[in-house]
Amino acid sequence: MLPLVRTMFLIPSLPLLLLSVVTASCSETETCENVQKTCSVIACGSPGKDGRDGAKGEKGEPGQGLRGLQGPPGKSGPQGSPGPPGLPGSVGQKGDRGECPGHDWSLAASEREALRADLERMNKWLIFSLGKKVGQKFFLNSGEKMTFDRVKALCSQFQASVATPRNAEEDKAIHKVAREEAFLGITDEDTEGQFVDLAGRRLTYQNWKNGEPNDANSGEDCVALQSDGKWNDVSCSSSLFAVCEFPAN
Repeated sequence: MLPLVRTMFLIPSLPLLLLSVVTASCSETETCENVQKTCSVIACGSPGKDGRDGAKGEKGEPGQGLRGLQGPPGKSGPQGSPGPPGLPGSVGQKGDRGECPGHDWSLAASEREALRADLERMNKWLIFSLGKKVGQKFFLNSGEKMTFDRVKALCSQFQASVATPRNAEEDKAIHKVAREEAFLGITDEDTEGQFVDLAGRRLTYQNWKNGEPNDANSGEDCVALQSDGKWNDVSCSSSLFAVCEFPAN
């Protein structure tokens, strides 16, 4: 009876005894990995669940090693808005005169000469038919009667001036062109009785009719070349022919 009791008493301790023997054997002859395998066979349970990821750590300091190669450039971004225009640049030097291949310049020169000759003939015809040339002047009649202010404006429009005789020869030429009464470029509008040309210069030549100028009715500040070739002071609002004086050169 006693041996049976001893046997029953030892049976509950048998697994613990085997585990101690195996563990001691593992420590002497096998690695920890083998121990774990043994444990899993004999006494270990099922593996636990994976833990959750922890919070992201702060950015570390840049490394001290060599810097890597630069990567390829990225794609170009969208084009920006155009900026304001810049200041104008300085004017460049004048370029050389261009040449026209195949152009006959001698022909152009001959054409210019022919045109110049035609203009000269027209000028002579104009003077012969409508005007009169004296020295470096020639005189033309507009063929229309108007006030003195309109005569000044008309002559100025054609880069001319109202006919103003400086000597007897020019006086006769104007008389021939006018044919009838015409204004001369002479007035005493600024100072009564002191007749000057339109540039304010005193007269060096005069051809007054007897008894003139008399400033009749206190309103005769302009000068007319009469049909008899003599001068007379008249009202500037009178309507007379316009004779303009042009430079002949």
